Amino acid sequence: MIRIGIIRERKNPPDTRVALTPLQCRQIADAFEEIEIVVEPSPDRCFKDEEYSAQGIVLNNDLSGCDVLLGVKEVPIENLLKDKTYLFFSHTKKMQPYNKPLMQALISKNISMVDYECLTYEDGQRVLGFGVYAGIVGAHNALLTYGKKFQAYDLPAATEVEDFEELVAAYKNVKIPASKIVVTGSGRVPQGAMQLLNGVGIRYVAPQDYVNTDYDEPVYTLLKDGDLYARIDDGRFDRQEFYTQPELYECVYNRYIPYTDILINGIYWEETIDRLFTKDDVRQEGWRSSVIADVTCDINGSVPINVGASTIADPVYGISRSDLKKVAPFQNTTDVVDIMAVDNLPNELPKDASRHFGEVLSEHVIPELLKEKSAIIDRATICKGGKLNDGYEYLSEYAYN
Repeated sequence: MIRIGIIRERKNPPDTRVALTPLQCRQIADAFEEIEIVVEPSPDRCFKDEEYSAQGIVLNNDLSGCDVLLGVKEVPIENLLKDKTYLFFSHTKKMQPYNKPLMQALISKNISMVDYECLTYEDGQRVLGFGVYAGIVGAHNALLTYGKKFQAYDLPAATEVEDFEELVAAYKNVKIPASKIVVTGSGRVPQGAMQLLNGVGIRYVAPQDYVNTDYDEPVYTLLKDGDLYARIDDGRFDRQEFYTQPELYECVYNRYIPYTDILINGIYWEETIDRLFTKDDVRQEGWRSSVIADVTCDINGSVPINVGASTIADPVYGISRSDLKKVAPFQNTTDVVDIMAVDNLPNELPKDASRHFGEVLSEHVIPELLKEKSAIIDRATICKGGKLNDGYEYLSEYAYN
């Protein structure tokens, strides 16, 4: 018997998503007689405690009897239970400075930390993520910001609708002016962004047409791989080489800068990867973008004028093009770039995002937890037994010092 506990989210600002919905908990309990699920009560979840009880799931404030604990965001150190297996997004694999104390606490408390972000198949593809809904909400927020900035149309915030279907319906009587939109990336985030854009009737055009053709309607293009990067020495693009030696490549996004009104950024970025543009590019006369939705939200990362994460309650800030200082958003001028940098976008459509996440978790991860040895689980286990797991030794200084 394995007891799985669904923990209450305690990170601030509150997150209302959940790893498994009430119905999914019931389905797992019915499918696996060796699994028992316990839910810690929470006043914040998008699914109420009574909905779990209605499915016959036990509610208990004490999860100390559980073997595996499932959450979404980081668990505050004081709430970590010793000697347990946890699954949540720990945000430690990049040695994020703000989570160094959490990493060290996971070691000292003898916790097996299985990070959702590190769950991968043999081919390296990620198993789990909320990226699709981050992309959906990020694209919506970009369009909402553009309309509000230029007083062209009004859209509700995603938090004001029930689900994706109702979100798309909000565009029924909205006319978005002719504009050009770039979506960047190749993972779940751009998939979600395109799902929203397609759903509201914005047409896709190829990158070459995007640059060479004027349109009397809003259009978007997708830029990834060789559209965005080229070898510094000869201009070629080799996907495998880029992902192993990104320092050999430069970003060529500047060829799209003069044509782009809205940028929806969904690329993976780290320090060895060239930024999409420079701060100096923003100051130049040819700069056109007035709205940037930085869905991946790396501060001073691929979007160097991302000066900090914003919140669902206050999602947008302005950056003055003249001095790159933070100013009020929604000014009806191209002299200010409005930045949307919410770092928990899926929480704006929490029920849809939770259902999608829980479906994949139920099918591809829960069965792995029952195995005596699972390669998928082992690859995602950052630490166990009071030390870093194989493959994560590069975190030694971060984890032990």
